[in-house]
Amino acid sequence: MAHRTLKSGYGDLSERLNRFPQGAPPSERLFDILKLLLSEREAALVAQLPIRPFTAKRASALWKISETDARKILEELASRAVLLDLQEDGCTSYVLPPPMAGFFEFSLMRVRGDVDQKALAELFYHYLNVEEAFVRDLFARGETQLGRVFVDERALPQEEALHVLDYERATQVVRSAAAIGVGLCYCRHKMAHLGRACDAPLDICMTFGTTAASLTRHGVARSAQASECLDLLAAARENGLVQFGENVRQGVNFICNCCGCCCEAMIAARRFGFMRPVHTTNFIPALDSNTCNGCGKCVSACPVEALGLVSAHDARRPAAKVARLEEDRCLGCGVCVGACPEEAIRLRGRPERVLTPANTAHKVVCMAIERGTLAELLVDGQSSYGHRAVAAILGALLKLPPLKKTLASRQVKSRFLAALLETEPTVPPGPM
Repeated sequence: MAHRTLKSGYGDLSERLNRFPQGAPPSERLFDILKLLLSEREAALVAQLPIRPFTAKRASALWKISETDARKILEELASRAVLLDLQEDGCTSYVLPPPMAGFFEFSLMRVRGDVDQKALAELFYHYLNVEEAFVRDLFARGETQLGRVFVDERALPQEEALHVLDYERATQVVRSAAAIGVGLCYCRHKMAHLGRACDAPLDICMTFGTTAASLTRHGVARSAQASECLDLLAAARENGLVQFGENVRQGVNFICNCCGCCCEAMIAARRFGFMRPVHTTNFIPALDSNTCNGCGKCVSACPVEALGLVSAHDARRPAAKVARLEEDRCLGCGVCVGACPEEAIRLRGRPERVLTPANTAHKVVCMAIERGTLAELLVDGQSSYGHRAVAAILGALLKLPPLKKTLASRQVKSRFLAALLETEPTVPPGPM
Protein backbone atom coordinates (compact mmCIF):
# COMPACT_ATOMS: atom_id res chain seq x y z
CA MET A 1 0.00 0.00 0.00
CA ALA A 2 1.24 3.48 -0.86
CA HIS A 3 0.61 4.82 2.63
CA ARG A 4 3.02 2.22 4.04
CA THR A 5 5.89 2.90 1.66
CA LEU A 6 5.77 6.54 0.69
CA LYS A 7 7.51 8.72 3.27
CA SER A 8 6.02 12.17 3.75
CA GLY A 9 5.14 14.59 6.50
CA TYR A 10 1.77 12.87 6.75
CA GLY A 11 3.43 9.46 6.96
CA ASP A 12 5.68 10.69 9.76
CA LEU A 13 2.68 12.15 11.58
CA SER A 14 0.77 8.88 11.22
CA GLU A 15 3.68 7.07 12.89
CA ARG A 16 3.77 9.73 15.63
CA LEU A 17 0.05 9.34 16.35
CA ASN A 18 0.51 5.63 16.92
CA ARG A 19 2.81 6.30 19.85
CA PHE A 20 -0.37 7.08 21.79
CA PRO A 21 -2.10 4.20 23.59
CA GLN A 22 -5.02 5.09 21.31
CA GLY A 23 -3.55 5.66 17.86
CA ALA A 24 -4.75 5.85 14.28
CA PRO A 25 -4.15 2.89 11.93
CA PRO A 26 -2.55 3.99 8.62
CA SER A 27 -5.03 4.43 5.80
CA GLU A 28 -5.37 6.51 2.66
CA ARG A 29 -8.38 8.14 4.28
CA LEU A 30 -6.36 8.98 7.38
CA PHE A 31 -3.83 10.74 5.13
CA ASP A 32 -6.68 12.63 3.43
CA ILE A 33 -8.00 13.71 6.86
CA LEU A 34 -4.57 14.95 7.91
CA LYS A 35 -4.20 16.81 4.59
CA LEU A 36 -7.40 18.75 5.31
CA LEU A 37 -6.28 19.65 8.82
CA LEU A 38 -2.58 20.44 8.29
CA SER A 39 -0.13 21.39 5.58
CA GLU A 40 2.59 18.83 4.89
CA ARG A 41 5.17 21.07 6.58
CA GLU A 42 2.96 21.37 9.66
CA ALA A 43 2.47 17.59 9.70
CA ALA A 44 6.23 17.04 9.54
CA LEU A 45 6.78 19.45 12.42
CA VAL A 46 4.00 17.98 14.58
CA ALA A 47 5.43 14.50 13.97
CA GLN A 48 8.53 15.53 15.93
CA LEU A 49 6.68 16.63 19.06
CA PRO A 50 6.79 14.68 22.33
CA ILE A 51 3.80 12.77 23.65
CA ARG A 52 3.75 14.69 26.92
CA PRO A 53 3.34 18.48 27.30
CA PHE A 54 6.24 20.61 26.06
CA THR A 55 7.21 24.27 25.85
CA ALA A 56 7.94 26.49 22.87
CA LYS A 57 11.61 26.29 23.87
CA ARG A 58 11.50 22.50 23.58
CA ALA A 59 9.75 22.70 20.20
CA SER A 60 12.30 25.19 18.89
CA ALA A 61 15.13 22.81 19.82
CA LEU A 62 13.40 19.88 18.11
CA TRP A 63 12.59 21.92 15.01
CA LYS A 64 15.94 23.78 14.98
CA ILE A 65 14.28 27.17 14.58
CA SER A 66 14.06 30.20 16.84
CA GLU A 67 11.80 30.09 19.86
CA THR A 68 9.82 33.05 18.48
CA ASP A 69 9.14 31.22 15.21
CA ALA A 70 8.30 28.03 17.07
CA ARG A 71 5.80 29.87 19.26
CA LYS A 72 4.08 31.37 16.20
CA ILE A 73 3.61 27.90 14.68
CA LEU A 74 2.39 26.43 17.97
CA GLU A 75 -0.13 29.24 18.45
CA GLU A 76 -1.43 28.80 14.91
CA LEU A 77 -1.93 25.07 15.50
CA ALA A 78 -3.59 25.77 18.86
CA SER A 79 -5.97 28.26 17.22
CA ARG A 80 -7.20 25.38 15.02
CA ALA A 81 -7.28 22.96 17.98
CA VAL A 82 -4.68 20.67 16.44
CA LEU A 83 -2.73 21.38 19.63
CA LEU A 84 -3.97 22.43 23.05
CA ASP A 85 -2.21 25.30 24.81
CA LEU A 86 -2.18 24.85 28.57
CA GLN A 87 -1.67 27.94 30.70
CA GLU A 88 -0.63 27.72 34.33
CA ASP A 89 1.11 30.25 36.61
CA GLY A 90 1.88 32.49 33.66
CA CYS A 91 3.60 29.72 31.70
CA THR A 92 2.31 28.11 28.52
CA SER A 93 2.90 24.54 27.49
CA TYR A 94 1.47 22.67 24.53
CA VAL A 95 0.28 19.16 23.88
CA LEU A 96 -0.83 17.20 20.85
CA PRO A 97 -4.05 15.44 21.86
CA PRO A 98 -4.69 11.98 20.44
CA PRO A 99 -6.96 11.77 17.41
CA MET A 100 -9.83 10.64 19.63
CA ALA A 101 -10.84 11.84 22.02
CA GLY A 102 -8.98 14.83 20.62
CA PHE A 103 -8.31 16.75 17.46
CA PHE A 104 -10.67 14.69 15.28
CA GLU A 105 -13.59 15.86 17.43
CA PHE A 106 -12.27 19.39 17.80
CA SER A 107 -12.35 19.86 14.01
CA LEU A 108 -16.16 19.49 14.01
CA MET A 109 -17.04 21.01 17.40
CA ARG A 110 -17.93 24.28 15.69
CA VAL A 111 -19.01 25.52 12.28
CA ARG A 112 -15.91 26.88 10.53
CA GLY A 113 -15.06 28.13 7.06
CA ASP A 114 -11.33 27.42 6.92
CA VAL A 115 -11.88 23.67 6.41
CA ASP A 116 -14.26 21.84 4.08
CA GLN A 117 -16.25 20.25 6.90
CA LYS A 118 -18.50 18.27 4.57
CA ALA A 119 -15.48 16.61 2.95
CA LEU A 120 -13.97 16.08 6.39
CA ALA A 121 -17.19 14.51 7.69
CA GLU A 122 -17.30 12.11 4.75
CA LEU A 123 -13.69 11.08 5.37
CA PHE A 124 -14.33 10.57 9.09
CA TYR A 125 -17.40 8.47 8.30
CA HIS A 126 -15.49 6.15 5.98
CA TYR A 127 -12.43 5.96 8.24
CA LEU A 128 -14.38 5.34 11.44
CA ASN A 129 -17.71 3.83 10.41
CA VAL A 130 -16.87 1.88 7.29
CA GLU A 131 -13.24 0.77 7.58
CA GLU A 132 -13.65 0.01 11.33
CA ALA A 133 -9.92 -0.54 12.04
CA PHE A 134 -9.66 2.76 13.93
CA VAL A 135 -12.75 2.19 16.07
CA ARG A 136 -11.76 -1.41 16.77
CA ASP A 137 -8.28 -0.35 17.89
CA LEU A 138 -9.68 2.50 19.98
CA PHE A 139 -12.48 0.66 21.74
CA ALA A 140 -11.74 -3.04 21.55
CA ARG A 141 -8.14 -3.43 22.73
CA GLY A 142 -7.20 -4.07 26.33
CA GLU A 143 -9.21 -3.98 29.52
CA THR A 144 -8.93 -0.24 30.19
CA GLN A 145 -11.00 1.88 27.83
CA LEU A 146 -11.12 5.54 26.92
CA GLY A 147 -14.57 6.31 28.29
CA ARG A 148 -17.28 5.28 30.72
CA VAL A 149 -20.99 5.80 31.10
CA PHE A 150 -22.59 7.95 33.79
CA VAL A 151 -25.79 6.64 35.30
CA ASP A 152 -29.01 8.64 34.91
CA GLU A 153 -29.29 9.83 38.50
CA ARG A 154 -33.05 10.29 38.22
CA ALA A 155 -33.48 6.62 37.33
CA LEU A 156 -31.96 5.35 40.56
CA PRO A 157 -34.26 4.16 43.35
CA GLN A 158 -33.61 5.93 46.63
CA GLU A 159 -31.85 2.97 48.23
CA GLU A 160 -29.42 2.70 45.32
CA ALA A 161 -28.86 6.47 45.04
CA LEU A 162 -27.19 6.36 48.45
CA HIS A 163 -24.42 4.21 46.97
CA VAL A 164 -23.54 6.49 44.02
CA LEU A 165 -20.14 8.08 44.51
CA ASP A 166 -19.46 11.65 43.41
CA TYR A 167 -17.27 10.61 40.46
CA GLU A 168 -20.20 8.53 39.14
CA ARG A 169 -22.44 11.60 38.92
CA ALA A 170 -22.28 13.75 35.81
CA THR A 171 -23.86 16.56 37.82
CA GLN A 172 -20.98 16.52 40.29
CA VAL A 173 -18.40 16.64 37.47
CA VAL A 174 -20.12 19.76 36.14
CA ARG A 175 -20.44 21.42 39.55
CA SER A 176 -16.79 20.86 40.44
CA ALA A 177 -15.23 21.89 37.09
CA ALA A 178 -12.84 24.86 37.13
CA ALA A 179 -13.71 25.72 33.52
CA ILE A 180 -16.41 24.43 31.16
CA GLY A 181 -16.66 24.59 27.39
CA VAL A 182 -19.69 23.59 25.33
CA GLY A 183 -19.45 22.66 21.67
CA LEU A 184 -21.27 20.86 18.91
CA CYS A 185 -21.58 17.10 19.16
CA TYR A 186 -18.89 15.92 16.76
CA CYS A 187 -20.77 12.71 15.96
CA ARG A 188 -24.11 14.27 15.06
CA HIS A 189 -22.42 17.18 13.27
CA LYS A 190 -20.51 14.66 11.16
CA MET A 191 -23.69 12.72 10.37
CA ALA A 192 -25.57 15.94 9.56
CA HIS A 193 -23.16 16.59 6.69
CA LEU A 194 -24.02 13.12 5.39
CA GLY A 195 -27.77 13.57 5.81
CA ARG A 196 -27.85 10.82 8.45
CA ALA A 197 -28.17 12.76 11.72
CA CYS A 198 -30.99 12.27 14.20
CA ASP A 199 -32.83 15.24 15.75
CA ALA A 200 -31.15 15.06 19.17
CA PRO A 201 -29.67 18.34 20.48
CA LEU A 202 -26.41 19.31 18.80
CA ASP A 203 -24.92 22.10 20.94
CA ILE A 204 -24.59 19.95 24.03
CA CYS A 205 -21.18 18.30 24.48
CA MET A 206 -18.91 19.49 27.29
CA THR A 207 -15.21 19.78 28.03
CA PHE A 208 -13.70 20.69 31.39
CA GLY A 209 -10.56 22.05 33.00
CA THR A 210 -7.47 22.87 30.92
CA THR A 211 -8.97 21.33 27.78
CA ALA A 212 -12.01 23.60 28.07
CA ALA A 213 -9.82 26.63 28.75
CA SER A 214 -7.81 26.06 25.58
CA LEU A 215 -10.82 25.36 23.38
CA THR A 216 -12.82 28.36 24.61
CA ARG A 217 -9.77 30.63 24.31
CA HIS A 218 -9.67 29.88 20.57
CA GLY A 219 -13.43 29.84 19.94
CA VAL A 220 -13.61 26.09 19.33
CA ALA A 221 -16.08 25.83 22.21
CA ARG A 222 -18.00 28.49 24.11
CA SER A 223 -17.55 29.15 27.80
CA ALA A 224 -20.48 28.04 29.94
CA GLN A 225 -21.57 28.14 33.56
CA ALA A 226 -22.38 25.07 35.61
CA SER A 227 -26.05 26.05 35.82
CA GLU A 228 -26.44 25.96 32.02
CA CYS A 229 -24.64 22.63 31.80
CA LEU A 230 -26.89 21.07 34.43
CA ASP A 231 -29.81 22.11 32.24
CA LEU A 232 -28.06 20.54 29.24
CA LEU A 233 -27.65 17.27 31.17
CA ALA A 234 -31.36 17.31 31.96
CA ALA A 235 -32.23 18.04 28.31
CA ALA A 236 -30.00 15.16 27.23
CA ARG A 237 -31.82 12.77 29.55
CA GLU A 238 -35.19 13.99 28.30
CA ASN A 239 -34.01 13.11 24.79
CA GLY A 240 -32.89 9.64 25.82
CA LEU A 241 -29.17 10.41 25.40
CA VAL A 242 -26.41 8.60 27.26
CA GLN A 243 -23.86 10.57 29.25
CA PHE A 244 -20.43 9.28 28.21
CA GLY A 245 -17.25 10.73 29.70
CA GLU A 246 -13.58 10.19 30.36
CA ASN A 247 -12.87 6.96 32.22
CA VAL A 248 -11.32 8.51 35.33
CA ARG A 249 -12.40 9.37 38.86
CA GLN A 250 -10.57 12.70 39.16
CA GLY A 251 -10.27 15.51 36.62
CA VAL A 252 -12.77 14.32 34.03
CA ASN A 253 -11.98 16.17 30.79
CA PHE A 254 -15.17 15.59 28.82
CA ILE A 255 -18.78 14.47 28.97
CA CYS A 256 -20.66 13.86 25.74
CA ASN A 257 -24.37 13.26 25.39
CA CYS A 258 -24.61 10.33 23.02
CA CYS A 259 -27.34 8.94 20.82
CA GLY A 260 -27.31 5.34 19.69
CA CYS A 261 -27.47 6.15 15.97
CA CYS A 262 -24.66 8.68 15.44
CA CYS A 263 -22.16 8.40 18.27
CA GLU A 264 -19.06 6.28 17.80
CA ALA A 265 -18.90 5.05 21.39
CA MET A 266 -22.43 3.64 21.20
CA ILE A 267 -21.81 2.15 17.75
CA ALA A 268 -18.66 0.48 19.09
CA ALA A 269 -20.61 -0.87 22.06
CA ARG A 270 -23.03 -2.56 19.64
CA ARG A 271 -20.38 -3.89 17.26
CA PHE A 272 -17.84 -5.04 19.83
CA GLY A 273 -20.00 -5.45 22.91
CA PHE A 274 -18.45 -8.78 23.86
CA MET A 275 -15.07 -6.99 24.18
CA ARG A 276 -16.51 -4.36 26.56
CA PRO A 277 -15.44 -1.28 24.55
CA VAL A 278 -17.14 1.12 26.99
CA HIS A 279 -16.92 0.95 30.76
CA THR A 280 -20.37 0.50 32.25
CA THR A 281 -21.89 2.07 35.33
CA ASN A 282 -22.12 0.12 38.57
CA PHE A 283 -25.82 -0.50 37.95
CA ILE A 284 -27.90 -2.76 35.78
CA PRO A 285 -31.67 -2.90 35.05
CA ALA A 286 -33.91 -5.40 36.78
CA LEU A 287 -37.05 -6.20 34.73
CA ASP A 288 -40.38 -7.12 36.30
CA SER A 289 -41.96 -9.57 33.85
CA ASN A 290 -45.27 -9.43 35.74
CA THR A 291 -45.57 -5.68 35.12
CA CYS A 292 -44.03 -5.52 31.61
CA ASN A 293 -46.68 -5.30 28.88
CA GLY A 294 -44.29 -5.92 25.98
CA CYS A 295 -44.74 -2.47 24.44
CA GLY A 296 -41.10 -2.41 23.29
CA LYS A 297 -40.41 1.21 24.23
CA CYS A 298 -37.39 0.21 26.29
CA VAL A 299 -36.09 -1.81 23.34
CA SER A 300 -36.31 1.23 21.07
CA ALA A 301 -34.67 3.46 23.68
CA CYS A 302 -31.66 1.27 24.39
CA PRO A 303 -28.65 2.73 22.54
CA VAL A 304 -26.72 -0.57 22.42
CA GLU A 305 -29.51 -3.08 21.67
CA ALA A 306 -29.17 -4.78 25.05
CA LEU A 307 -32.95 -5.23 25.30
CA GLY A 308 -35.24 -7.33 23.15
CA LEU A 309 -38.74 -8.77 23.21
CA VAL A 310 -39.32 -12.48 23.79
CA SER A 311 -42.37 -14.64 24.35
CA ALA A 312 -44.06 -14.19 27.71
CA HIS A 313 -44.86 -17.94 27.68
CA ASP A 314 -48.39 -17.17 28.75
CA ALA A 315 -50.80 -19.90 27.62
CA ARG A 316 -53.73 -17.51 27.96
CA ARG A 317 -52.02 -14.94 25.69
CA PRO A 318 -49.88 -16.83 23.14
CA ALA A 319 -48.81 -13.64 21.34
CA ALA A 320 -47.80 -11.79 24.53
CA LYS A 321 -44.22 -10.47 24.73
CA VAL A 322 -41.99 -9.25 27.54
CA ALA A 323 -38.66 -7.45 27.54
CA ARG A 324 -35.47 -9.40 28.16
CA LEU A 325 -32.04 -7.98 28.98
CA GLU A 326 -28.67 -9.18 27.67
CA GLU A 327 -26.60 -8.21 30.69
CA ASP A 328 -23.26 -8.55 28.90
CA ARG A 329 -24.23 -5.78 26.46
CA CYS A 330 -25.87 -3.43 28.98
CA LEU A 331 -24.20 -0.09 29.81
CA GLY A 332 -26.25 0.52 32.93
CA CYS A 333 -27.11 4.03 31.73
CA GLY A 334 -30.74 3.93 32.91
CA VAL A 335 -32.24 5.26 29.67
CA CYS A 336 -34.62 2.30 29.60
CA VAL A 337 -36.00 3.19 33.04
CA GLY A 338 -37.30 6.52 31.83
CA ALA A 339 -38.67 4.99 28.64
CA CYS A 340 -40.85 2.39 30.40
CA PRO A 341 -44.47 3.62 30.81
CA GLU A 342 -45.32 0.75 33.17
CA GLU A 343 -42.42 1.35 35.60
CA ALA A 344 -41.41 -2.27 35.07
CA ILE A 345 -37.68 -1.51 35.13
CA ARG A 346 -35.56 -0.45 38.07
CA LEU A 347 -31.81 -0.17 38.50
CA ARG A 348 -29.93 -2.37 40.94
CA GLY A 349 -26.26 -2.55 41.83
CA ARG A 350 -24.00 -4.86 39.82
CA PRO A 351 -22.59 -7.82 41.78
CA GLU A 352 -19.04 -6.46 41.30
CA ARG A 353 -18.10 -2.80 41.14
CA VAL A 354 -16.55 -1.52 37.93
CA LEU A 355 -12.98 -0.32 38.45
CA THR A 356 -12.27 3.24 37.28
CA PRO A 357 -8.72 4.63 36.95
CA ALA A 358 -7.85 7.34 39.45
CA ASN A 359 -6.92 10.01 36.90
CA THR A 360 -5.74 10.53 33.34
CA ALA A 361 -2.18 9.46 34.19
CA HIS A 362 -3.39 6.20 35.73
CA LYS A 363 -5.68 5.52 32.77
CA VAL A 364 -3.01 6.24 30.16
CA VAL A 365 -0.48 3.99 31.91
CA CYS A 366 -2.96 1.11 32.03
CA MET A 367 -3.92 1.59 28.38
CA ALA A 368 -0.27 1.79 27.33
CA ILE A 369 0.64 -1.43 29.13
CA GLU A 370 -2.29 -3.30 27.61
CA ARG A 371 -1.64 -1.95 24.12
CA GLY A 372 2.14 -2.37 24.14
CA THR A 373 3.08 1.32 24.02
CA LEU A 374 4.37 1.88 27.55
CA ALA A 375 8.02 2.18 26.48
CA GLU A 376 7.10 4.99 24.08
CA LEU A 377 5.09 6.73 26.76
CA LEU A 378 7.76 6.64 29.45
CA VAL A 379 10.84 7.27 27.33
CA ASP A 380 9.11 9.77 25.01
CA GLY A 381 12.14 10.77 22.97
CA GLN A 382 14.65 10.69 25.83
CA SER A 383 18.11 9.43 24.94
CA SER A 384 19.97 8.85 28.20
CA TYR A 385 21.32 5.43 29.16
CA GLY A 386 18.72 5.13 31.94
CA HIS A 387 15.86 5.82 29.60
CA ARG A 388 17.20 3.36 27.03
CA ALA A 389 17.47 0.71 29.74
CA VAL A 390 13.87 1.31 30.80
CA ALA A 391 12.76 1.04 27.17
CA ALA A 392 14.63 -2.25 26.74
CA ILE A 393 13.12 -3.77 29.89
CA LEU A 394 9.61 -2.67 28.99
CA GLY A 395 10.06 -3.83 25.42
CA ALA A 396 10.98 -7.28 26.71
CA LEU A 397 7.99 -7.33 29.04
CA LEU A 398 5.62 -6.42 26.25
CA LYS A 399 6.94 -9.29 24.10
CA LEU A 400 6.19 -11.93 26.71
CA PRO A 401 3.72 -14.71 25.90
CA PRO A 402 0.10 -13.67 26.64
CA LEU A 403 -0.23 -15.35 30.04
CA LYS A 404 3.11 -14.12 31.38
CA LYS A 405 2.41 -10.67 29.91
CA THR A 406 -0.92 -10.53 31.72
CA LEU A 407 0.66 -11.49 35.04
CA ALA A 408 3.47 -8.97 34.59
CA SER A 409 1.05 -6.24 33.53
CA ARG A 410 -0.97 -6.66 36.70
CA GLN A 411 2.17 -6.01 38.72
CA VAL A 412 3.37 -3.12 36.55
CA LYS A 413 -0.02 -1.38 36.59
CA SER A 414 0.75 0.13 39.97
CA ARG A 415 0.63 3.46 41.68
CA PHE A 416 4.36 3.76 41.09
CA LEU A 417 3.91 4.22 37.33
CA ALA A 418 0.94 6.52 37.80
CA ALA A 419 3.01 8.67 40.17
CA LEU A 420 5.91 8.62 37.71
CA LEU A 421 3.74 10.06 34.95
CA GLU A 422 2.07 12.56 37.26
CA THR A 423 5.38 14.42 37.46
CA GLU A 424 4.60 15.55 33.90
CA PRO A 425 0.85 15.74 33.09
CA THR A 426 -0.33 13.38 30.37
CA VAL A 427 -2.41 14.29 27.39
CA PRO A 428 -5.78 15.78 28.35
CA PRO A 429 -8.33 14.21 26.00
CA GLY A 430 -11.27 15.98 24.46
CA PRO A 431 -14.88 15.03 23.82
CA MET A 432 -16.38 12.36 21.67
